[in-house]
Amino acid sequence: MPATLPDGEPVPTSGELPATALDGVRERDFGVYLHVPFCASRCGYCDFNTYTPTESGLAQGDYVSAALAEIELARRVLPQAGPVRTVFVGGGTPTLLPPDDLARLLDAVDRTWGLAPGAEVTTEANPESVDQDSLARLRKAGFTRISLGMQSAAAHVLRVLDRKHTPGRATAAAAEAREAGFEHVNLDLIYGTPGETADDFEASLQAAVTAGVDHVSAYSLIVEDGTRLAARIRRGEVPMPSDDVAADRYLAAEAALSGAGLGWYEVSNWAASDAARCAHNLLYWTGGDWWGIGPGAHSHVGGVRWWNVKRPAHYAKLLADGHSPGAGRELLSADDQYVEDVMLRLRLRDGYSLAHLREDGPAAAERATMDGLLDAAEYANGRAVLTLRGRLLADAVIRDLLT
Repeated sequence: MPATLPDGEPVPTSGELPATALDGVRERDFGVYLHVPFCASRCGYCDFNTYTPTESGLAQGDYVSAALAEIELARRVLPQAGPVRTVFVGGGTPTLLPPDDLARLLDAVDRTWGLAPGAEVTTEANPESVDQDSLARLRKAGFTRISLGMQSAAAHVLRVLDRKHTPGRATAAAAEAREAGFEHVNLDLIYGTPGETADDFEASLQAAVTAGVDHVSAYSLIVEDGTRLAARIRRGEVPMPSDDVAADRYLAAEAALSGAGLGWYEVSNWAASDAARCAHNLLYWTGGDWWGIGPGAHSHVGGVRWWNVKRPAHYAKLLADGHSPGAGRELLSADDQYVEDVMLRLRLRDGYSLAHLREDGPAAAERATMDGLLDAAEYANGRAVLTLRGRLLADAVIRDLLT
């Protein structure tokens, strides 16, 4: 089942934000996330807030109406935000909705806050959920970027992950997206799946590279409690993923992707150019503002973070009654924001300013540089930037800088 929501203080039924969150909102970058909670079937490793048609309790058309109602609520709460620099439609499988419905949602965002010139507009998609016609319609509607869940080019790995597409479908969909006029195309890979060999992952990397995409995301498989995969591992049907294998896979990804002209800009993301980087994710990683629409979606504006109720039917009912669908929120202290800033920015190629480190952070950065975990030349220029070895140990480096 999907992960539980965090604790927090109640969200006002109006959705009203504290005055402190609204100060300077017009000067900060602003994005919109749209969560589509539907999947044709649940993948065995996934703990996202997603539902099959029999689980959701809400028809897809009713979801669209509810999401439009939340956009209207957001207009009343945050009219001074905008223009919208990034829109990201995630899930779930957003492309289970007809392109016209996704276009309606995007149009509502544009009418509410306005899309900035050159705004990045992304949708996620499973490879089997799109075709040449739907991709062309999405592009015509204003989507500029598509992120396809490839995961692997090995059929037996896809079976372990409970993925439904065939090994070649993701790269074929990427080519179709390019033909439809998408400016940027991403392929998602997962490594470290039980039963995956080094040759399997190398084949996946080569398939992604030869697909001609300008962005690749590669993530180590995480076994989440409550998933079918976790249950299979607990029963001894498949082995637990190995940290050593994951490190080897990451090094293989760096070699193959950098060799193909895709440079890392975040620990798990590689892009062919600055323009190919995911601007929406960079908004998250650099502390920007965004409103999250949909069941279980999270938002952040001016140091206030809140999250919506998870169940689609409950979400729709609250909005139908004129209430915010917010389940809880937290006001981030200056210390909270500092910790998150270090945690997120240090994962970026641009790194973190040494001058902004607190307490024992500068001494920890010096030790990490001497240990080869931070780049010495960047350190001399006042930046903490992870080396390749540092990327493998990023969590430990971050802990040390914050201790």
